[in-house]
Amino acid sequence: MKTPYICTLFTLLATSSLMAQTKFKPEDTEFYTPKPPIVTLAANGVPSDAISLFNGSGLQDWVSQKNTQNKADWTVIDGQLEVKPGSGDIQTKQEFENFQLHIEWQSPSVVKGNGQGRGNSGIFLQGLYEVQVLDNNDNPTYTNGQAGSIYKQRPPLVEVRATESKWHSYDIIYKAPQFNKDGMLISKATVTVLHNGVLVQNNTQIEGTTEYIGMPVMKAHGPGPITLQDHGDLVRFRNIWIRPL
Repeated sequence: MKTPYICTLFTLLATSSLMAQTKFKPEDTEFYTPKPPIVTLAANGVPSDAISLFNGSGLQDWVSQKNTQNKADWTVIDGQLEVKPGSGDIQTKQEFENFQLHIEWQSPSVVKGNGQGRGNSGIFLQGLYEVQVLDNNDNPTYTNGQAGSIYKQRPPLVEVRATESKWHSYDIIYKAPQFNKDGMLISKATVTVLHNGVLVQNNTQIEGTTEYIGMPVMKAHGPGPITLQDHGDLVRFRNIWIRPL
């Protein structure tokens, strides 16, 4: 129970705060500059300040991860980007730090296998941190390896199924890890992911590289590419754009 002294103190503080507020005019807490940049949306929903990474016209913005001097060797079919099994991962020519990424993906028309062998691919942020792509329709697997997971680290908050069109969308808000000049970690990466418009990762902390075997590894780095994984399945992608933040 509060003592009379404490009650009196709280009353005085509240009164003092109210009196301080009355000294302000509305315009004292208004500012007009700097003005936020204006962003408009195209008919396809792409923001005017976005960088198109794939819009169906070709792979001029991508290279092979095995050898960045080589062009990306995946297949463009009907304006969609399809994994070419055995050709290896591909990555963007441009590198990024903090960003908003939109990407749409579809499992193969004929899905074979089960678990991690079922429509598997991945989207690597800065080439290091994987947001899993996997056919998740009645497909039991480890939860931190299903669609919408930060691979081998964080399962999605909920499991989101494919839309009627069989296409999925990811909207990813990513904040890169920060290191000092000596390579010491200042802050870990964080990511928010919406899967078909549903929140599945909420400002999730990334513990390090998303390893298939073993624990995450934290290593100092600068900007990095967006990498798409060749896991041997005919996964397709489309409408890929990014907004550096």
